[in-house]
Amino acid sequence: MISSSSRPEDVAWGPSGLVPAVIQDVADGRVLMVAYLDAEALAATLATGEVHFHSRSRDRLWRKGETSGNVLRLRNLAIDCDGDALLISVDPVGPTCHRGTRSCFDAADTADAASSAAAATAAATARQGFEWLETLWATIDSRSAADPATSYTARLLASGVDGPARKVAEEATEVLMAAKDDAVAAADRRDSTRDALTGEVADLLYHTLVLLCERDLPPTAVMARLRERHKP
Repeated sequence: MISSSSRPEDVAWGPSGLVPAVIQDVADGRVLMVAYLDAEALAATLATGEVHFHSRSRDRLWRKGETSGNVLRLRNLAIDCDGDALLISVDPVGPTCHRGTRSCFDAADTADAASSAAAATAAATARQGFEWLETLWATIDSRSAADPATSYTARLLASGVDGPARKVAEEATEVLMAAKDDAVAAADRRDSTRDALTGEVADLLYHTLVLLCERDLPPTAVMARLRERHKP
């Protein structure tokens, strides 16, 4: 989600027309780099969804990754309380630093750089986009105050525990059936069965979150339990 106050006119630009930006990985908050934007770079970032900077050495607009391919996909942009700094959360494609490291703050020696680059590649491969569930949860939570006549989520929440719990049970059964269909499908049907399984799992995740909301149980409690059970 992009901050509502991320317009160029809301930024307290410095004497040179620039503002510093801290770039962090949306997956874990790791600081990847610090760079500068001008009004043109901010507008290009918001318009394209890929982070742009102002190159002070070349005095021109610079799209991160324009030569390396290691672009920074915009996920969130916020301005600090004084308006004179930006915090940009991104989904990085490959290493961020020109040395091949995940972060410009990683060790510069060859061994560490190679290790960091490999870790960045592995992280990019493993990253599944779970951070978007924060948006879904926020939407579900906001529906608790909506009119049930105009919102399916609000109707489920207004029905008490039985409504969303019944849907979780139904969707879990449909996930099972879709998974078994996919397991025995011929090769020429796999696209169809995979699409069906994807949809059923999406429905199950959604209704599970609605059930948590109805019970006033935040997903953070579930995440904490999973962390407790995880044995590295």
